[in-house]
Amino acid sequence: MLHLNKIILTQFKNYPSASFEFKERVTGICGFNGKGKTNLLDAIYYLCFTRSYFSKSDLLNMQFNADGFRLEGNLTQTLTKNNSKEDFNVVSIFRGAGKKEVLVNDVAYEKFSSHIGKFPCVMVAPDDIEMITGGSEQRRRFIDTVLSQMDAGYLQQLIIYNKILLQRNSLLKSFGEQKNRDIQLLQVLDSQLVQPGKEIYKKRKQFLEKLIPLAKDFYLQIADNNEVIDLNYESQLNENTFEELLDRCRERDMMSQRSNAGIHKDDLGSQLNGKPFKAVASQGQKKSMLFALKLAEFEMLKENKGFAPLLLLDDVFEKLDDLRMQNLLQWVCVNNESQVFITDTHLDRLQTSLNNFGFTAQIIELN
Repeated sequence: MLHLNKIILTQFKNYPSASFEFKERVTGICGFNGKGKTNLLDAIYYLCFTRSYFSKSDLLNMQFNADGFRLEGNLTQTLTKNNSKEDFNVVSIFRGAGKKEVLVNDVAYEKFSSHIGKFPCVMVAPDDIEMITGGSEQRRRFIDTVLSQMDAGYLQQLIIYNKILLQRNSLLKSFGEQKNRDIQLLQVLDSQLVQPGKEIYKKRKQFLEKLIPLAKDFYLQIADNNEVIDLNYESQLNENTFEELLDRCRERDMMSQRSNAGIHKDDLGSQLNGKPFKAVASQGQKKSMLFALKLAEFEMLKENKGFAPLLLLDDVFEKLDDLRMQNLLQWVCVNNESQVFITDTHLDRLQTSLNNFGFTAQIIELN
């Protein structure tokens, strides 16, 4: 398993300076809204991903009137197969104006993408429900985040694909603005887009063939009923080659000035009792589906890495009834071997829920 022993925050969000030690496998973090529960989880996430879970710009992660921030964490990685242990010290420094540095055991990265997957982490936050109720972009991001932690090659192909797609869309837009169509250049970009697109499609398909059965099983464990859940990989490449799609959509692309075909249109479809899930599911059912996908992500990462990733659960008690909550906590805190962080605004509820399982949990109160 992966265990975070200590974290030090300096000028990160609402923390001028703070340090926390984590001695138990399960840590409950309690405090009123605005006291920094979510920010503490985000700092942990940042050390694993070199970015915030919530903010695209590092400028939004600095404390007000600060000129940068620093995060430092000490982690121990224990491999499941031979119980061997290795310690790591991770430091992330942002000095403002885009100046950023990430070091592991005092060695700085040339590319931050090299850090992705070294310290796997699964985060669940209230706004993640958009992954169930929102558009396809949220579900693609979920798939990409998991696969990028498991496969560095996938991440590089995704970076290449997105870069070429941006160039292609820019060219299509120029066709409309300048009334001058450079079809040869468009065909060159099409040929460059095909190779990473096919590789991404193949890896997404293989990944979802394993993740979907896991997610369905987790949903039934959490919901504890006989609801019929279906998930499926929706991609234009399921029925056509990428070359055929690009050729067929070329005129439409030039008219709309954007790329209408490709793996950037992929989605993870879901049905409940044969009907579109997000159209008929209750709030509890939607939250159960979210947790099912996240726990399936956790299992996939654990199998791929050979050790359990960190599990960060922010405000998980909302919109889940007692039965679903107990089923979730049973798996998270008892059946699962990872280090778990759980936030809640109610101290009594948090303590009671964790004490029900008969193990020692660390409780941190933020005042």
